[in-house]
Amino acid sequence: MNAPLKNDVEVNATPVMAPAVVEPKPKKKRARRTALMFGVPLLLVAGGAYFYLNGGRYIDTDNAYVSQVKVSLSADVAGRVTEVDVAENQAVTAGAVLFKIDPEPYRIALEQAEAGLAAARLNVEQLRVGYGTAQAKLTAAQQTLDLRQHEFDRQQASVNQGVSATASLDDVSLSLQSAKSEVALAQQDLAGAVAALAGDPEIATDTHPAVRKALATRDGAARDLQKTTVVAPATGVISQMASLNVGQFVATGTTIVSLIKSNDTWIDANFKETQLDGLHDGLPVDVSVDAYPGLKLHGLVDSIGAGTGSQFALIPAQNATGNWVKVTQRVTVRVRL
Repeated sequence: MNAPLKNDVEVNATPVMAPAVVEPKPKKKRARRTALMFGVPLLLVAGGAYFYLNGGRYIDTDNAYVSQVKVSLSADVAGRVTEVDVAENQAVTAGAVLFKIDPEPYRIALEQAEAGLAAARLNVEQLRVGYGTAQAKLTAAQQTLDLRQHEFDRQQASVNQGVSATASLDDVSLSLQSAKSEVALAQQDLAGAVAALAGDPEIATDTHPAVRKALATRDGAARDLQKTTVVAPATGVISQMASLNVGQFVATGTTIVSLIKSNDTWIDANFKETQLDGLHDGLPVDVSVDAYPGLKLHGLVDSIGAGTGSQFALIPAQNATGNWVKVTQRVTVRVRL
């Protein structure tokens, strides 16, 4: 009998497969480390450059306002409004008619002034004729005096020769004295005629003071008539027309409408006093307006205010007592677009 040996061992073994070839995995950790090592410094440098270019080199403020010239329009003459040619918020050009005032009283005044001018010119011509008359009278009186003087000299010679009596000189002497008086009066009349012609007998009619006064009166009346038509002094937008209506009586100098000039615009920016270092006239400025998103305007610093806003207030603050508190003040910087 064949018995199995004790040393014999039965082994059930699984066949051994050959090991598979494994591809080496990418070194992700090393790439991430490299990206962090170079990327972070680049980000820091870029951030620093951004803050340098847009932070420390620039100052900005939202406390700024767009400003334009506001002209208060009034009538130079009083009267009743007969015509209104504009509407609220209407754009107008320089010289455009805004409204008209009844011109009839001023037309009558102009006609009266023209009549006064004509009368003044006529009066100067009459004075010129008077000067000629006075001159002629003086010439005649002087000729009469020469005759009386010649007669007196002849009679005086006869008396000296004993031909005539001394009493015969009385009538001749009286006539001579009368002729001298006539000459003196004629000289006074001539001087008065010269004075009436402003001291210059050859003066031009329109140069005479009386005529110049009449001319000024005529020009004033013509100006008043012209001012009954009120025109825009500049290009802009009409505003605040609620008090302007046909039939309304307006007084001289009373503000009726306002004109916002559109050709003169600037920015009043109120910077903190701690931001003024480095600001100077002519510095370039970028301006953005809330009403026009995305629009960038460019301008220059035109001027820097002479004092803080509180100093120009109606009642400036007085903090010289114990309640003084340090408050950052703002100074107006004007920017021209």
